[in-house]
Amino acid sequence: MHLVTRGSRRFLALLPAALAVILGSAPAARADAVEDFYRGKRINLIIGYGTGGGYDQYARVLARFYGDHVPGNPVLVPQNMPGAGSRKAANWLYNVAPKDGTALATLGQNTPTDQALGAEGIQFDVRKFAWIGNMVVVNNTLATWHTSGVKTIADARAKPIPVGASGAASPSVLYPQVSNNLLGTKFKIISGYPGGGDINIALERGEVLGRGSNSWASWKSTKPEWVRDHLINILFQVGPKREADLPDVPLWAELAQNDEQKRVLEVLSGDVAVGRPIIAPPSLPADRVKALRAAFDATMNDPKFRAEAAKQRMDISPLGGEELQEIVAKIVDVPPRVVAMVREAIQIRDVNELPNAPKGGASGAE
Repeated sequence: MHLVTRGSRRFLALLPAALAVILGSAPAARADAVEDFYRGKRINLIIGYGTGGGYDQYARVLARFYGDHVPGNPVLVPQNMPGAGSRKAANWLYNVAPKDGTALATLGQNTPTDQALGAEGIQFDVRKFAWIGNMVVVNNTLATWHTSGVKTIADARAKPIPVGASGAASPSVLYPQVSNNLLGTKFKIISGYPGGGDINIALERGEVLGRGSNSWASWKSTKPEWVRDHLINILFQVGPKREADLPDVPLWAELAQNDEQKRVLEVLSGDVAVGRPIIAPPSLPADRVKALRAAFDATMNDPKFRAEAAKQRMDISPLGGEELQEIVAKIVDVPPRVVAMVREAIQIRDVNELPNAPKGGASGAE
């Protein structure tokens, strides 16, 4: 026989209310845990390129406002770590960086494509990174200097010119090299520059006569006078559709001579959606990933951030972390046959050994 005392009856009566209070406060407790962790801390924001370029500009402006929206209001400290087209920073983030949310990075938008193609030196799996968000979805471009004598792809097929590039697998190498192999251009690629700012200086000095890659947004924000005064010629743009203010500049894929070339150029154009990403290392606690993504979204809508971005002529067209994570996974999951085609297209060849320029097809789009 079980006896129910007056005290036990009172405890049982209060139990449901007590459980409701405990369960109801659980989300708040988790939020407080993130806030408690970040309070008084700093987040190192690693920039995979040198100073003065588009990645550097976007990351540094974000760093000024992002901490205001992270629980606990940590201070963000930008640090440049150039090398191998941001692969040095990617390897560091994956293998060395603390996995607690005090280290973030901005890496080259081609990072997922590099992995899909099995590029050398990769010591990471992009699918295991926590992708926090992308600040801008905007087309890339290949541009030449106004004194180069090369204003179109047709000109580039006839006249070899040196173009500046960063790391060996960066878009600034990839775009001119694939154009040489598929479209018959004769770009002489000068790689090894730490970042876009260094290539711009080389253009002004006449060391090179073109830049292998730069986003259209970065041209407008970092060198608006070059755009205004027509000091650069945009030969083609890389992305899913033409920019509204570049209606007469062909897409890279539009220059293809056949379906196979078009498929290759479309694959290599797909990483434009990755843009200027903010990325966290793998194995980050789920509640901190959620908080960092929410803070990114809030920063993108922050009037002060938007005003500063407008002041610096920065395009802002953000993409949230969850959607970006899905896009990255799709880029990596490229069919083997297409991977083989792309690998063949990116092989480094001497411009003097390239086949004659292709005839017909894309000439009308130039």
